[in-house]
Amino acid sequence: MAGKSVGNIGVMTSGGDAPGMNAAVRAVVRTAIINGINVYAILDGYQGMVDGTGIRELDWHSVGGVMDQGGTFIGTARCKEFRERDGRLRAALNLVKNGIDKLVVIGGDGSLTGADTFSQEWPGLLQELQDNGKLTVEECSACPKLQIVGLVGSIDNDMCNSDMTIGADTALHRITDAIDALSSTAASHQRTFVVEVMGRNCGYLALASAIATGASWTLIPEMPPEDGWEDRMCGLIRSATAAGRRDSIVIIAEGARDRKGQPITSNYVRDVLEKELKRDVRITILGHVQRGGAPSAYDRYSATVQGFRAVENIINMKDGDESSIVGIRRHRTAVVPLMESVRLTRSVPDKIAAGAYDEAVALRGGSFKNMLNIFNTMMQAVPKGGKPGRETGCFAVMTCGWPAAGMNPAIRTVVRLGLDHGHTILGVNNGFEGLISGDLVEMDWMQVEDWMRCGGTALGTNRTRPAESDFYMIAKNIEKFNIKGLIMIGGWTGYEGMNNLCKMRRNFPAFRIPMVCIPATINNNLPGAELSIGADTALNNIVDVIDKIKHSSDSSRRAFIVEVMGRYCGYLAVISALSTGAEIVYFHEEGVTLDRLQKDLDQLVKSFSNGRKIALIIRNENANPVYTTDFICSLFEEAGGHLFDMRKSVLGPLQQGGVPTPFDRLLGARLAYEGLTHLEKCLAENSDRCIFLGMAEGTLNQHDFSQMENMSSEEHQRPVEQWWLKAAELARSLATIEK
Repeated sequence: MAGKSVGNIGVMTSGGDAPGMNAAVRAVVRTAIINGINVYAILDGYQGMVDGTGIRELDWHSVGGVMDQGGTFIGTARCKEFRERDGRLRAALNLVKNGIDKLVVIGGDGSLTGADTFSQEWPGLLQELQDNGKLTVEECSACPKLQIVGLVGSIDNDMCNSDMTIGADTALHRITDAIDALSSTAASHQRTFVVEVMGRNCGYLALASAIATGASWTLIPEMPPEDGWEDRMCGLIRSATAAGRRDSIVIIAEGARDRKGQPITSNYVRDVLEKELKRDVRITILGHVQRGGAPSAYDRYSATVQGFRAVENIINMKDGDESSIVGIRRHRTAVVPLMESVRLTRSVPDKIAAGAYDEAVALRGGSFKNMLNIFNTMMQAVPKGGKPGRETGCFAVMTCGWPAAGMNPAIRTVVRLGLDHGHTILGVNNGFEGLISGDLVEMDWMQVEDWMRCGGTALGTNRTRPAESDFYMIAKNIEKFNIKGLIMIGGWTGYEGMNNLCKMRRNFPAFRIPMVCIPATINNNLPGAELSIGADTALNNIVDVIDKIKHSSDSSRRAFIVEVMGRYCGYLAVISALSTGAEIVYFHEEGVTLDRLQKDLDQLVKSFSNGRKIALIIRNENANPVYTTDFICSLFEEAGGHLFDMRKSVLGPLQQGGVPTPFDRLLGARLAYEGLTHLEKCLAENSDRCIFLGMAEGTLNQHDFSQMENMSSEEHQRPVEQWWLKAAELARSLATIEK
């Protein structure tokens, strides 16, 4: 891209703020500078553009240290003047005076629509300014067109054509944390809470948080409840209490309505519950706390890659190209038409008003519909017990390998969906050791009630692989417990163990049952899965610690080297580097050489000599067997002399621990749903197909175990193809020590 002649780029944030906006601005600014383009911040959104005093050129260091900040450091505001042509005329004058003919707008559908209108009016506005003598012919000819690329910053996750908007993941973190805390006090007092979350026309936050927290009921705009819902809600909560549930949480989106179009308020829901249940009911309106605080790891990463792609796209736009937005589609950045996306987004309320609820849900995407199906089963007080004519059987679920946050939500989903469909679900304690010794227990509905918020795995896990002498006992226990299908939730150890069971079918007919592997490992190193259960929680744990490390040295000159897990897979190292702005990252796939160390060291010395106060190095635990974390720390400490001190942090098992993030809870639920569906299909078709599941490019994939060897490197225990490797160069280019 470098060397192409373009005008100056303006970047602005508009509308409601969203966590991750700062990461997007940082990426836009630094990508533009890398390509030799001047970039200007337009402070306070359209207001700064109209006033003209809020346009300021940014340099490389202007965006240093902003990734962990919530909100937007360049400000945002509502601007009535811009809605009028006179306001847009003033805005056009100010942009042309600064040579800005390309604009990256980070905001919601209103902000992006305003930008598109501005772009279409641009030639007429310039002609009027020229006629009035406020611009010269030369000035107008230098900026003949205004080209727009948008990034969707909205915690509601309400933009069609983008799977996830900037800020939505962080908002979901805030909601989930709050509801987890409320559940504790609700259980203590056997109390019911009504929690109102944001979502004027979109129920994503309400629905996703309801699944992630195990809520009792939820109300969302896209699928208004049928008449009589009040009695059904109260009956369900009453039945759940009788079954042993002590807490009840009802989550309501602020835009929830009934099928007559009347708003369903938090006060109304509380009054209904108090009247029918004869119990104390409290309302919690989370409000703007959902917008605040440091962005999640996902929002930092996602906003960064979208900001980079926005500049790449705006540089390559041709005359006549329509305004576009950069969003996330199937875990990749995607450029889609701006106004088509806005039109689809704004059609959702029309579909709801017309009673076309299925169409409204469909516009939210396939994952939204899946979440609805999952929640409608999970919220039940007791299982239905299956449908007449559906074949039922006994399925076993187990966890293997190192613990990963999100395993318990996956187990909970298997248990509840399985019981609801009339199956018997057995929990295998301690992985393959339990399968060998016969340590299996029948699971019941309420046993897994609180497992959504529990880290690790309640079934226990280890890295034991079945030896040849163990296969007989495993076969014997499969026959003893009449197991018709097996689900393994775990990492590389579990995959190898299940693969060996499949290979031994010729000797043990008992192994001729369908089996499913669900990826769950913080290393994110399994074939066929771009993201494994637990990796998001580990990444957030790493980012949280690094934020604290960086804040600890605001007034000192220090370089930190942080060692993260991953074994021979550098996912955690690279994505955490991209999410924290680390200057240097070392990982096994790329390797570490003495020449590389010398170059990095020279840059560090030069940078601290020029006034740098802090630098961050992230190293994958197995990046190199010789150039260890201790070696690099000592080498850099010696060379740093009086310029900087070195500090080392080996994060260790804390990356595996903690409460699972909403992402890992939802991923666990969705993969478990698909895993159980596979076993049921095999049972109905008398099939013994063994597969491993995974989400790749947003699509659920099933792979037979015969494909495992071709898809992975056994020596390094990682996939042959790793989608995130391209992020390493991006992380490095956006955090170059000297610019």
